[in-house]
Amino acid sequence: MTNFLETDRLILRAFTAADTDRLLALHNDPEVTRFINGSRPTSRETIETRSLPRLLHDYPCWGTRGYWAAQERITGTFLGWFEFRPLEEHSPAVVELGYRLSQAAWGRGYATEGSRALIHKGFTDLDVERVTANTMAVNTRSRRVMEKSGLSFVRNFTGDWPEAIEGSEHGEVEYELARTEWEQPR
Repeated sequence: MTNFLETDRLILRAFTAADTDRLLALHNDPEVTRFINGSRPTSRETIETRSLPRLLHDYPCWGTRGYWAAQERITGTFLGWFEFRPLEEHSPAVVELGYRLSQAAWGRGYATEGSRALIHKGFTDLDVERVTANTMAVNTRSRRVMEKSGLSFVRNFTGDWPEAIEGSEHGEVEYELARTEWEQPR
């Protein structure tokens, strides 16, 4: 199994079909999915036919994936996943950053560590020009990760969701970081 990226505490690796049970557990934790689908359960069939194929997709502009399984470097414990996916299939210019980590990984800096490493790799190795991320306006933890990862608030907006979930009445937020900003000395 190929590792895409390693940090001091994380390994980001390609997903495989063997991750089905791990994904099923992660995507069925009501706290993890609270701001994603209102904590509705996800079936094994959905994981196998929709989620896993999306996570296994290779992007032609990179010849690699846009989603990676995250595990602790020392123990190998599955923590969740990171998204660093081109918004256009054939162009690496703009990517979306995302993360979904188990509750056991919360508050330990993993989301920020993985996000910063992906941003660095994107700007130095993958021809990325801009990183974007969004979440529900009320998801303060995710917003804080975006800020600590170097992204800046861009706007509030209202998404067109088929079913409203608690907090969606406050809309969503978008954050971004351009390569030119990232390259500036801090």
